[in-house]
Amino acid sequence: MKSDRVEIVSRRPICSYLAMAPKKNETKRTMTPEHKAALAAGREQGRAVKAYLEGLAATKPKRGRRRSTESMVARIAEIEDALATADPFKQLQLTQEHIDLTEKLSAEDPTIDIAQLEADFIRVAKAYSENKKISYAAFRSVGVPADVLKKAGIPRSS
Repeated sequence: MKSDRVEIVSRRPICSYLAMAPKKNETKRTMTPEHKAALAAGREQGRAVKAYLEGLAATKPKRGRRRSTESMVARIAEIEDALATADPFKQLQLTQEHIDLTEKLSAEDPTIDIAQLEADFIRVAKAYSENKKISYAAFRSVGVPADVLKKAGIPRSS
């Protein structure tokens, strides 16, 4: 007894042009000028907040006594004098110290204008925190001083 049922082997259409009919009355989506302005403002706010947080991290004092440029230059001169009479093992150590000091001198931090970054942060922080739902506590936990948040208008109970 044969069945009248037909099994579907594949759900793919026989012809590829039948698979996707062209859309009718397709309208091109465009952003309104207000939407574009809002996106630009959000990018500008994000840049200001990021620059301030990076500036805070870069100017954060490091542990230990800070070595002055003059003391490093003087030590390099001492090393150069000592290299002439040092045994090979001591030369190795002095050469590495010379390399380290030279790298520290060349990698001196460029001056960061934290006051300007702070002013930009204060200008945009309130709107940014409202848009991104970032609390006072979150800003404090990443090192933003309380007085800066107060100047920005971000309340403690946000």
